Amino acid sequence: MKRLTLVCLYICTALSQSIAQTKSVNLTDLKFTVEEAPEWSALLKRSTGWFGGDGIYTIPLNGVESKPSGPHIKTLFIFSDSMIGEIRDNTMAPGFKMIHNAVAVLNGNKPIAAQIKFYWDTDKKGEAESLFIPATPKADSSDYYWLGDGFVNQANKATYIFGYRVRNVGSGPFGFREVGNTLIKLAPGDQPPYKDAKQMDTPLYLTDGKNEIGSFGAGIYVNTKGAGAPKPDGYIYVYGVTGMAKNLSVARVLPVDFEDFKKWTFWDGNSWIGDINKAATVTTGVSNELSLSALPDGRYALVFQHGGMSTTVGMRIGASPIGPFGPVIKLWDCKADLTEKTFVVYNAKAHPTLSKPGELLISYNINSLEFIKDLKVHPNLYRPRFIRVKFQ
Repeated sequence: MKRLTLVCLYICTALSQSIAQTKSVNLTDLKFTVEEAPEWSALLKRSTGWFGGDGIYTIPLNGVESKPSGPHIKTLFIFSDSMIGEIRDNTMAPGFKMIHNAVAVLNGNKPIAAQIKFYWDTDKKGEAESLFIPATPKADSSDYYWLGDGFVNQANKATYIFGYRVRNVGSGPFGFREVGNTLIKLAPGDQPPYKDAKQMDTPLYLTDGKNEIGSFGAGIYVNTKGAGAPKPDGYIYVYGVTGMAKNLSVARVLPVDFEDFKKWTFWDGNSWIGDINKAATVTTGVSNELSLSALPDGRYALVFQHGGMSTTVGMRIGASPIGPFGPVIKLWDCKADLTEKTFVVYNAKAHPTLSKPGELLISYNINSLEFIKDLKVHPNLYRPRFIRVKFQ
């Protein structure tokens, strides 16, 4: 009993010291410049096959998440809703189709069109189809997946991707609702169209009395030595977003326990607990897709579209993967992209493995509230744009 008491005292003391240290970190000042990254934006400007999509996340297939990739590393791009077809005479040719998710694989770390290949599935008629279609016990036949973040788990070399189970509940640009959270597992070496992918319903989805939805998988930070994290503690941090206020919460789990949801814990503001409903809000005003990246000076960059859907690509500086986080730092104003009143921007995030040392490559999505109508006139509208932040 005495030994157990000493161990508990040591853990509590270490936690208190860690919290005290993070509170002393400067969360407001950061010297940087920012510019467009046109070569990366041009990589996804295409006229045949995949010619538009959103939801972009990038996963280095060697599992090294926090360091720039080398010329021999493959990167998996994952997209949600995607347009498949052809652009001719500056409009979408007849026969185009929107599917709900697709991927691409980039060879190397440079935006070279000849080095990227896009993948989707086909149905019995030979028409384009989503790669991942809900097939879990909780799935309805009308459900489809939008994809969250993913990573290669070095504990078993499998690739894990979060799938948000979405259902249409009405008409118009916002006539949909997320109804569940799924984990998609790709075996080591599995190739598109991923016919052997495993799908698991997760408990990482919640609603409250106000019918506000929360779900985890908006971003992942792999804080392990194998992933190249500068201050590894051995855990995988998974970020969740809840409600219209875009409240951010944090879960963590060891790599070997990633599929054992009973071993997931949630930060309640003081300690890690097993009750998802008591997860604390560590900051607000983020977006449903985001990223957390280590900065060169030891702090962390939380990158997001401020408020979910605005013209501001924002960043909060964090003292640790769970915060505390400072005020919003405006990185970029996307107003120049809104050449029509119906255009919107959303879901900014960073891609550290495609960034050069001392820089952070960031993407944001562009869409339209009158989707098909605007795409007939602006067929290359619906694709990510990139900016580059250089730290001084």
